[in-house]
Amino acid sequence: MIGILDLVLRLVIWFLLTADLSLANIAIGVAIALLIPRCRIVPGTAKDWLYTLRDALVAIPKAFVEAIEIILYPHRHEERFCEKAKPLRTPGLIFLDVFLITFTPKTIVIKYHENGWYEVHHIRRRRTIFSRE
Repeated sequence: MIGILDLVLRLVIWFLLTADLSLANIAIGVAIALLIPRCRIVPGTAKDWLYTLRDALVAIPKAFVEAIEIILYPHRHEERFCEKAKPLRTPGLIFLDVFLITFTPKTIVIKYHENGWYEVHHIRRRRTIFSRE
């Protein structure tokens, strides 16, 4: 099950990079996805993948709402903070976490720290009490 999800993730990334769904490109994408080496660490559980899929489905409408907010209201304040990654994440799940954080228009991951933290940049409409601006 995890191998299939890993293959699907690689194919989705391939299709996003090439923007081509022709038969030849699908064949090339499958070949590349199968040839890329697998990671040696313990694969993520199906439960982790399902939670991440759920988070992706929630992120899509959230991204539209944030985009409209940015258009209608100025967002002039920014902050940087660290967000703890979920424990025991595989590289594929870490990639999806970073993608989901960056997918919403108000946030972007600046750096992933190997000790399990994401450094995130976030914009806000108003200055908060805790901001260091």
